[in-house]
Amino acid sequence: MARWDSMRKLGHKQWFANVMKHVAPRVDRTVIKLSGGRLRTGPGGPVPTCLLTHTGRKTGRVRETPLGYLRDGDRLVVIGSNWGQPNDPAWALNLVANPRAKVQVGRKRWDVVARVTGGEERDRLWSQALQVWPAYDTYVKRSGRNIKVFSLDPA
Repeated sequence: MARWDSMRKLGHKQWFANVMKHVAPRVDRTVIKLSGGRLRTGPGGPVPTCLLTHTGRKTGRVRETPLGYLRDGDRLVVIGSNWGQPNDPAWALNLVANPRAKVQVGRKRWDVVARVTGGEERDRLWSQALQVWPAYDTYVKRSGRNIKVFSLDPA
């Protein structure tokens, strides 16, 4: 538990975000794909990881992005923080342009339809996300953005 508390604290550091935005997606994607979804980096860690398969808005190519998620009933919730960068992450822009996607959690894969949440729903989900990864508030301050909160609803 102390290890994950340390990770949560590191999440607020600029250098940590700068490193992790490059390292985490590559490592997570590789581990998830090679293990057939049985493994992921940091099992039992602060934020569980899913693999989102989505369509590039400009290229039309299939993209795979590992993302931390929260469960909310039968749907997953993902946060477009981009580690506090000034722009939305590419995957978020892709989901806005084409909300049909697939997710993989462990070995289970299913179709989803993404939507950006708003109002009270967003506030509730944002509050839950902060309980898991408090650095999201730091990312808001650093980026100056109203970070998008996506619901990935089963299709």
